[in-house]
Amino acid sequence: MKKNSVAGDIAYVAVFTALIIVFAFVSIPSPVSGVPIVLQNAVITLAGLILGGRRGFYVGLLFIVLGLVGLPVLAGGRSVLSALAGPTVGYIAGYVISPAVGGAIAYRAPRNKAGMCIVIALAGIVSLLVQYTCGTIGMALRAGMGWGEAALAQIPFLGPDALKLAVMVVIAIGVHAAFPDLMGRKPKKA
Repeated sequence: MKKNSVAGDIAYVAVFTALIIVFAFVSIPSPVSGVPIVLQNAVITLAGLILGGRRGFYVGLLFIVLGLVGLPVLAGGRSVLSALAGPTVGYIAGYVISPAVGGAIAYRAPRNKAGMCIVIALAGIVSLLVQYTCGTIGMALRAGMGWGEAALAQIPFLGPDALKLAVMVVIAIGVHAAFPDLMGRKPKKA
């Protein structure tokens, strides 16, 4: 499939959006902020790392649109509409921005294995930081927290997210090694 194939792009976006929705069923309540620990944010990051900024953005956007029409796409079977007034609104906005930023960085990775690993890891970290930043803003605006308190509320997520991020980076590197055409690159000749 060609890199710029519209049908391919639609298929990739649909598959990753479906994965994000499926991972809504895995969540751990967090007593600190009212925001659960979920796997969805890891799959959002993975979408950007594998699909790049443009397609990653569309994954986040489709996810949000499906939730806005009332589909239960969030942890606990909630729709995006039900979450807009709550403390998770910032994370939801981050689901659109995060894969776009992380994917844009990941697709600048060099061909060599070491360089690719470093850039994709950096892209994953930046993607996660974008989610934390958006989450902090949302919590400050919707949960009545001060900016410092909202930033500190991110601490319980650091350990689980670091583990999830490590797994997503390994998966993304493996996918790009197996399918270099996702980045518009031809496989190396033996």
